[in-house]
Amino acid sequence: QVQLVESGGGLVRAGGSLRLSCAASGNFFSINSMGWYRQAPGKQRELVATIPSGGSTNYADSVKGRFTISRDNVKNTVYLQMNSLKPEDTAVYYCKAQIMTNWSRVYWGQGTQVTVSS
Repeated sequence: QVQLVESGGGLVRAGGSLRLSCAASGNFFSINSMGWYRQAPGKQRELVATIPSGGSTNYADSVKGRFTISRDNVKNTVYLQMNSLKPEDTAVYYCKAQIMTNWSRVYWGQGTQVTVSS
């Protein structure tokens, strides 16, 4: 059973920083792309950042220059360093990963709440 477990959310003031982590566990052969998405109340889930197993990262325009995505392939973990946080960054943040078991499929984490106060 493959699972993605997120951690690191919380309440922070505008201008502050948080670091999210998402660790994959279970039986699998490899992890391809990993990424972070977010969903604010009343809005659709949107891409924040993605990182492939090899190659360049991708960011939403709204977070470029403030957020950094990285991964540790030994620990099967993806991180999202969030700096200069704004109230509009408030959302539930979800981790997503394309994982190869007997076949390739997408897994989602349970979500972690990030709240930025003004």
